[in-house]
Amino acid sequence: MDALLACRGISKTYHDVETDTPVLSDVSLTVQTSEHVAILGSSGSGKSTLLHILGGLDKPDEGEVWFHGESMTGMKPSQLAALRNQKIGFIYQFHHLLPEFSALENAAMPLLIGGMPEKKAKLAATDMLEQVGLTHRLMHKPSALSGGERQRVAIARALVNRPALVLADEPTGNLDNRTGEQVYGLLTSLSESLGTSFVVVTHDNALAARMNRTLHIKDGLLHGEAAG
Repeated sequence: MDALLACRGISKTYHDVETDTPVLSDVSLTVQTSEHVAILGSSGSGKSTLLHILGGLDKPDEGEVWFHGESMTGMKPSQLAALRNQKIGFIYQFHHLLPEFSALENAAMPLLIGGMPEKKAKLAATDMLEQVGLTHRLMHKPSALSGGERQRVAIARALVNRPALVLADEPTGNLDNRTGEQVYGLLTSLSESLGTSFVVVTHDNALAARMNRTLHIKDGLLHGEAAG
């Protein structure tokens, strides 16, 4: 299998006036094409910071990240923005939908930002919303949707560009167990059908157990990744 995403020697410390807080220490990770990986850890373990660095939303103090063999660490902000828009989908615990826009408009947003004509973008977004079971809710705004439906829109938005990689930060953390199971099953099945690599950070052992591989992060150290 080919490595889609890799990082080596990632370290990160947050600084404020009175203290330094180490968050990540010499973290290395490789994610293969179409692989599903869980990073399991408690609150404050550094898992969200690692996800942000892998997605180019934050920079490490030390170490390097590669996407398809190209270093992300030295990319300009405009290059990182283009990479995220075209190749990486993000899903968060809170859906981050724009409240003034419909489900269809929210799902189409990455395509519109990428310059796709509106009609074509909305057709693609409609197709993805159909795949997540929201054909009947296309024109509803987030305030008119349930928690599970909002997260389904967020999944559609993350996958509408057919990204190579999806990064998910506690994607079912705000949902009840039954809805969370449904949303997570939908997310993994769509990722598999699209051949998308999927990295999820979570504190949920049951969710992590359904992935191809589970790593553990504690006190900024990643355990379970074979040297390579």
